[in-house]
Amino acid sequence: MTTITTAYKGDMLFQTQINGHHAILADVPAALGGKDRAPTPPEYFVISMGTCVAAMVANYCNTHDIDATDMTVDVNFEKADKPTRLTDLKIKVVLPHADCMDQEKVLLRVAEHCPVHETINLLEDVDFEIVAHPCD
Repeated sequence: MTTITTAYKGDMLFQTQINGHHAILADVPAALGGKDRAPTPPEYFVISMGTCVAAMVANYCNTHDIDATDMTVDVNFEKADKPTRLTDLKIKVVLPHADCMDQEKVLLRVAEHCPVHETINLLEDVDFEIVAHPCD
C-alpha cells in the first residue's frame, strides 16, 4: 500500500510529501483562513482529473500516430453546498493538430477510463481514523 503524508505547517498551509521525492503545498479558501499561497484541495482534485485524462489521451495518441502536440484539457466545474462538494464536472480535450475524427469515440473511451475517473466511479469505501494523544 502506498502512503502519501500531508503535514499541517501552520497558518492553514499544508505540505504533502509524495514517495519522498516530491512535495506540494496546499492552501485553503480565504473563508477558512487561506492566503492564496497554493492550490486548494478541490483544485488539486480537478488538476488530477485533467492531468490524468491528458496523460491517457496523450499515451493513446503517441501509440496510434495521432498528433497530440499542443493538446489541452479543460475541466469546468461548479461548487455546491450542504454538503460542500464539486459538481457538474465537464472535461474537454482539445487536439488542435490531430486528424482523428474517425477515432473520436475511441479517444472518448480512453479519456473516460483514466484512473482518477475510474476511482471516482468505482469507489466503495473511504475509511477514516483519528489518532490523538490522551488529554492530560
